[in-house]
Amino acid sequence: MNYCRLLMITFCFSLLVISVNAFAQSSTYVIVHGAWGGAWQFKNTAAELEKKGNKIYRPTLTGLGERYHLADTSIRLQTHINDVVNTILFEDLRDVILVGHSYGGMVITGVADSLPDRIRKLVYLDAILPDDQQSVMTLMGNSGAKNGLLKFEKEGYILPFWVKNYSKFPRDVPHPLKTMTDRISLKNAKRLDIPSTYILTYEDSRSLEEDDFYPFYKKAKDLGFKTIEFIGDHNPQIKKLKELVDLLERENK
Repeated sequence: MNYCRLLMITFCFSLLVISVNAFAQSSTYVIVHGAWGGAWQFKNTAAELEKKGNKIYRPTLTGLGERYHLADTSIRLQTHINDVVNTILFEDLRDVILVGHSYGGMVITGVADSLPDRIRKLVYLDAILPDDQQSVMTLMGNSGAKNGLLKFEKEGYILPFWVKNYSKFPRDVPHPLKTMTDRISLKNAKRLDIPSTYILTYEDSRSLEEDDFYPFYKKAKDLGFKTIEFIGDHNPQIKKLKELVDLLERENK
């Protein structure tokens, strides 16, 4: 066998090994956005994770994002849970890394209760972490709190007060109130066996304890979750994309 042919065989074998290793490390992520938002907020996150060989699904919750035309005051928390449950079922997804951002933590908790056998890991990204019969309002909606939500309620929606230009797209949109007042029903103890990670984002100018989501981070730590402290604002998918992607990629190990 001549030297050039041997070199070519060695090169091809090396490419095959690299490809197999990359495939072996690929994962399926389902990323659930937060209140007022949409799948569009995680478009760049998905693109970067897919470059690493992963498969990403980004369901948009009913009445939000590009499904804003379906907005209705009758939309419930269970509607949003069903949005993600049906994505997993109809796409026949298994061994899923399920990521929930902010309000998305309510949703992924309900999904885990419904489909624990389909989920490899839960990742709470600066997210609400509820117990049975808790709601967004019971956890974060106290009108006396600085982050009280009811003061932004109008005609069955919680308004995104920070949006000034309603002709611009994509943008945050009013969020159905009932999804925040509904109490979550958690009955399946198998969800508690799913490995879980909590990522707390916080600004380095403030202490961890001052962050609105610190109570959920502390609860996750008490429950034995893997916990990660991430310097950044509440939306790292926008301002710290590379760091977030690297962090999520490490969660597929």
